[in-house]
Amino acid sequence: MFLKSNSKAPVSKEHKIFLGYLEGVLSIILNTLLFGLKYWVGVKTFSIAIIADAWHTFSDSLTSLVVIMGFKISSIPADKEHPFGHGQAEVVSSVIIGTMLAIVGFNFLIASVQRFNNQQSAVYSTLAIIVFVISVIVKEGLAQFSIRAGKKINARSLIADGWHHRSDALISLMILVGIFTGRYFWWVDSVMGIIVSLVIFYTTYIILKEPISTLIGKEPAEDFKKEIEKIVTDNMSQDVLLHHLHCHKYGDNKEVTFHIRLPAEMKLGEAHRISEKLENKIREKMEIETTIHIEPIIDGKKYQPTFKKIK
Repeated sequence: MFLKSNSKAPVSKEHKIFLGYLEGVLSIILNTLLFGLKYWVGVKTFSIAIIADAWHTFSDSLTSLVVIMGFKISSIPADKEHPFGHGQAEVVSSVIIGTMLAIVGFNFLIASVQRFNNQQSAVYSTLAIIVFVISVIVKEGLAQFSIRAGKKINARSLIADGWHHRSDALISLMILVGIFTGRYFWWVDSVMGIIVSLVIFYTTYIILKEPISTLIGKEPAEDFKKEIEKIVTDNMSQDVLLHHLHCHKYGDNKEVTFHIRLPAEMKLGEAHRISEKLENKIREKMEIETTIHIEPIIDGKKYQPTFKKIK
C-alpha cells in the first residue's frame, strides 16, 4: 500500500494526477466513515474532545476534496491568460487546507474552555476505545500514503493533506489516553479538547509555512545556487562572474534569471552563443527555463551605463 519515496525519479503528469485523485478519493471515503463513527460516539458520551476530533476528521474529507480540485485545475495546460500553466492552484489548495483547519481549531478551543469553566465531564465506553483504535490505524495509514505520494511526485498539497491525517491520528491517540484517565479526573475531556485545538493550530502552521513562503517569493536555496554556478563554471573557459540569481516557480514550471559579465569587446553574436549554451545546459540538467542578462566588463570593471534625461 505504501509508496517508496523517490523524489528524484521522473514522474509523468498523468501518474501525478492519478496519485492525487487516488489519495483524495480514499481520504474522502475513509474520513467520512470515521467522522460518522466518532460523532456518534461523541454525542453518546457527551465528549467535546471526541466531537472536536470528529469534525477534525470531517475537515480531512473537505480538504481532500480541495486537493482533488487543485490537481484538476493544475492539470489544465497553459493558455493565453496563464502562460505558465495552472500549477500554482496546488499551492493555493494548501493554503485553503490550512485556513480551514485553523477555523476548526479555533472553534473547538473556545468550546473546550467553556466546558472547562462549566466543569463538565464525559463518560466513555468500550465502543469509544474500539473506534479510536481503528482511527489511529486508518489515519496513520492515510498519512503514510499521502506524504510518500506527495514526496514522490513533489506535490505540496498531498504532503499537507498527509500531515492533516497524521495530526488526526495523534489526536485520536491522545483521546485514547484521555478515555482511560477520564474516570479519575472530571477535567480530562476539556483539557484534551484544548490540546486537540493546539495540535490543530500547530498542524496549520506546518501546512501553511511552505506555500505562503512560495507565494510571497523566497531566496533560492544555497545548494540550488551552487548547482547553477557549477553548470556555468563547467561549461565556460573564462570567469563570467555570475550574480543576481533569482528563481521563480509556477507549479511544475521553474524559471531562473541571472546576470553574467563578459568582455566588452566580445561580439554580440559570440555573447549570445555563450548565453544560449548555458541556457540549454541548465535546461538539460535541471529542467529549468533560464534567462541570462549579459553585462560588459571594461578594463576589468563592470560597465556603468549612463542615462539621458527624457524631456
